[in-house]
Amino acid sequence: MSPGGELRSPASASSERTTPAAAPFDAFRYAHEHRREVVWMSQNTNHLVPPGIVRAAVEEALDERAYEGYPYAPGMPELRELVRNDFGMPDSGYLLTAGGTEALYMLTRALLGPGDEVIASDPSYLIIHRFIELSGARPVPLDIYRGTYRLDPEAVRAAISPKTRMILLIDPLNPLGSGYPREEVRALAEIAHDHHLLLLNDVTYRDFSERPTLAHEFAPEETVTVWSVSKNCGLAGLRLGGLLGPEPLVRAIARFNTNDLGVNLLAQRAAVALLASKSEWFPAVRAATRANFERVRKVAESVPGVRLPVVPSQANMTVLDLSGAGISPERLQQELLLRHGVFLRAGNYLSPRHGGEFIRASFSNPAAEIERFARAFPEACRAVAVPP
Repeated sequence: MSPGGELRSPASASSERTTPAAAPFDAFRYAHEHRREVVWMSQNTNHLVPPGIVRAAVEEALDERAYEGYPYAPGMPELRELVRNDFGMPDSGYLLTAGGTEALYMLTRALLGPGDEVIASDPSYLIIHRFIELSGARPVPLDIYRGTYRLDPEAVRAAISPKTRMILLIDPLNPLGSGYPREEVRALAEIAHDHHLLLLNDVTYRDFSERPTLAHEFAPEETVTVWSVSKNCGLAGLRLGGLLGPEPLVRAIARFNTNDLGVNLLAQRAAVALLASKSEWFPAVRAATRANFERVRKVAESVPGVRLPVVPSQANMTVLDLSGAGISPERLQQELLLRHGVFLRAGNYLSPRHGGEFIRASFSNPAAEIERFARAFPEACRAVAVPP
């Protein structure tokens, strides 16, 4: 990084890459190569968890040389108990996976087939839509980028067809940060129950929400809850998650489990330590995240034409709508990363309809990193704005 805080110009950066000059700029490769210089606000990762808890748990496992043997295939019993109790589902079926994304893949492959339809949203976490398509099914995304920025129960009811097999409820919703009120979760769960549909409840960002509600409460026989410790516990790099649901559904999903020799033991040890102590440290994480959101909001809205559709965010991310400012999300992403070392994510991988209108920012970061963003964002917007 230069004395002025700038990383490199696009030209000099591309000249140092080993890929051909004509290849598209790989933002993730660049960001990983400059990991110590970059403010990572692109993947909703949590950088506020006290590191000593993880370090102590992992170092203990290393001292024991526990990594030399295979883990217990179903997962540590202590972890299973912690997860079930955390969700208030002590008797639920349980499957441990290498990250919540793997749980989503296994679930869609197991429970969907050719010709099935899944009611979803746009914007959404589109990786799930891709998994739906890999199963031979078809996502039916309802446009939610206006109004409440959530799935409307009446719109969901109207979209049901004889081919509908599942409803995808991501709560809070990546990328918008929308959180579903209790009455809307109930309504969607009751629709699933009344129409004999499966309900996939992805609750990765649940701990950041002020008043989270689980669909399982209203439709326990239809709901599969996918969880992760990537975001709440800040363990994205250790890849650990899983699902909870009715035993018959969990057994059906487990047929697609390739982790017959178990899931990463160091990740399990770290997750146990963090979940067991979550009540002691997560309130401070949530408070810092909320304060960071307000700072991001203030800075973003200081740029003419930029707005935040969802206020407040119920997750640790939000979208900054650039459509009124004449700014390309892709150009702004590159400008922020290369000139300022601040990594946000353009919306094109999160919405086929609206991805060209917004950039996503996550903010479970130390305050100093949020201040880096605060200095960089207005300047970067001025640099890439199209003159009227």
